[in-house]
Amino acid sequence: MEPIVLSNEQVFDIVSESEIMKYAEKAEEKINALYQKTGKGSDFLGWVDLPEKISEHLLKDIHETAHFLRSKIDVLVVVGIGGSYLGAKSVIDILIHNFNALLSERKDPIILYAGQNIGEDYLFELLEVLDNYDYAVTVISKSGTTTEPAIAFRLLKHHLETKYGKEEARKRIVAITDEKKGALLELSKKEGYKTFFIPDDVGGRYSVLTPVGLLPIAVAGGDIYSLIKGAKHMMELCGPKVPFDKNPAAVYAATRNALYNKGKLIEILVNFTPQMHNFSEWWKQLYGESEGKHGKGIFPASVDFTTDLHSMGQYIQDGQRILFETVISVSEPRNSLAIPHEEVDADGLNYISYKPISYVNKMAQLGTLLAHVDGGVPNILIEVPKLNENYIGQLIYFFEIACGISGYMLDVNPFDQPGVEAYKKNMFALLGKPGYENASEEIKSRINKMD
Repeated sequence: MEPIVLSNEQVFDIVSESEIMKYAEKAEEKINALYQKTGKGSDFLGWVDLPEKISEHLLKDIHETAHFLRSKIDVLVVVGIGGSYLGAKSVIDILIHNFNALLSERKDPIILYAGQNIGEDYLFELLEVLDNYDYAVTVISKSGTTTEPAIAFRLLKHHLETKYGKEEARKRIVAITDEKKGALLELSKKEGYKTFFIPDDVGGRYSVLTPVGLLPIAVAGGDIYSLIKGAKHMMELCGPKVPFDKNPAAVYAATRNALYNKGKLIEILVNFTPQMHNFSEWWKQLYGESEGKHGKGIFPASVDFTTDLHSMGQYIQDGQRILFETVISVSEPRNSLAIPHEEVDADGLNYISYKPISYVNKMAQLGTLLAHVDGGVPNILIEVPKLNENYIGQLIYFFEIACGISGYMLDVNPFDQPGVEAYKKNMFALLGKPGYENASEEIKSRINKMD
């Protein structure tokens, strides 16, 4: 099976090929640091060789658990925040029928999400819907105490036990957590929940190819074996023995750093395929949380074209020249649909009668690329033959390894997130959480001055 292909020729008006080649030695040095675990955050590099190390036993266990849940439920609620749900959601949204949730005769459970926000109306309406469906919950948290998912799980656990009784409820809860410690692990042992473990050396935003992502994807009907196979294939294409100019992740990392050093501070991930919207959300967390440190980093944004050409298109074409685009182009759609011919050409579309929708979309893509490059917006193109588990696995690993390389090239630790803790400290103080009493009065005083 052919791999995804990276092309960076459409950046050469801003950074030349020879300028990018100057980053080759540094990129190769950073790849070696990732594989040899000698760089910053080296205790969180378990994802680097995960595709070839994940055991058949674990994949079989995940597959069998998913099969058991699929036999019992209409809905799986995935409880988690950030990398604990975004990776799974991004893959599931690509794979499933666009309107699966509206179909009365669906063959796969619907996947819903909780714990990614603290919206009271959202949670109330979720529970209201679950009154009418058979459902199960997979709760994902290393600690079990992260505020957003902990609140959601407490509500859902209570709802499950009320609806099914305590004994049946425990059969409908799967915990994915730390293997050695944490509140969720202790609760799982006490209640007898089916449990999978998040590797100690894999952080949340790099965890989609662990049970964190694999179980929900399998419940939704995805082929997790093919997903891992695709990731393993990309791992072989991006390893330390691959020459720089043949290594797509190294070239991508070098190109975006070269653009950054020319003042291109914003990277927009572009897709022309609506079901890839949440893949962009996963990508934004991966790059934003990994690189945005110490006053450094490319700001990750995303758009869905052609939809956003009618909103963001003006700025991208004609605004400040501080951005570049990375375009994910899908060569072959899953389905075929042609534009019908009309005897009375009232809408003026007969010039494209009988053309596939994908052909029109491709011409829109090419026209946009030319317009944006002409307008001073460099483009990196990632060509994906089709959207299936194999290619999605390739794409996931490609972006993960490129992120590690790029973060190291920026001289930051791509595997921590100290800035995320700032809001938590303030929130806990305002809520009166034990242990935050000393900060509480200071925070309240600052809030009062803002009123």
